[in-house]
Amino acid sequence: MQVELQPGKYVVAVSGGVDSVALLHLLQQISGLQLVVAHFDHGIRPESADDAAFVQELTTTYNLDFMTERAELGAGASEATARKARYKFLHGVRNQTGAQAVITAHHQDDVLETAILNILRGTGRRGLTSLQSTVEIQRPLLHVPKKDILAYAAKQKLSWREDTTNHDERYTRNYIRHRLLVRFDADARQQLLMTLARAQTVNDELDPLLTELLSAHLAQGSLDRQWFTSLPHAAAREVMATWLRQAGPADFDRQTIERLTIQAKVKPAGKRLDVLHGQHLTLEKRSLLLSK
Repeated sequence: MQVELQPGKYVVAVSGGVDSVALLHLLQQISGLQLVVAHFDHGIRPESADDAAFVQELTTTYNLDFMTERAELGAGASEATARKARYKFLHGVRNQTGAQAVITAHHQDDVLETAILNILRGTGRRGLTSLQSTVEIQRPLLHVPKKDILAYAAKQKLSWREDTTNHDERYTRNYIRHRLLVRFDADARQQLLMTLARAQTVNDELDPLLTELLSAHLAQGSLDRQWFTSLPHAAAREVMATWLRQAGPADFDRQTIERLTIQAKVKPAGKRLDVLHGQHLTLEKRSLLLSK
């Protein structure tokens, strides 16, 4: 396995599982990288404290800086809650240490699982391509299948921790992993990857156009309601989704976009609609206003 990263300081998210352990083993061999290992203990499993101790010992072996934090999310915490808390911690470490980005161990199987999961959630076209590298989050293993990571870990005689919740099929992602994705042969995987690549091309071309269109009708956070109402419904949904992403709450689903688009067109002025996380959409006669 090979990874490509620009020289610099990075926060490496290490859970203790095989993916992040293999990634750390690779990264610590690359010259020009200054690594800070970060481990977030969700407080979901009774044995999670042992995971933190394992990662700390591993970090000591590599002579790297280590930062950790424990939350008490409890056994009933959702995947979304756990993810939000984890990334809040990771970005906090990035800011505190002055690192240029966070590195995670997401791999090719994660790309496929996330696309299928988002199809089921109804998150729209961008849900097909949501798992990728950004300026602040680098994911250098997205091209690597899980089987190659396991083979690398075995060849290097690495040790890791097994997360028992990864086998709990009450979580939709685990059901996809253990019941659906395992049925894909090599050709089916490749076909899906090619479909996702085409979707990425469409998104890369469409998103800037939507941003430009939105900016032309947006002034000081207020959107021209008459223009928005005149748009075809599908176009209005895309404009609404683009606006929400710019304003902050990016974890909305298709139902939220559908609800806001319809109500923004038909509800009378003076109404205030709940969006997400304490954010509201206020309907005025000539404008729409997002606020907290």
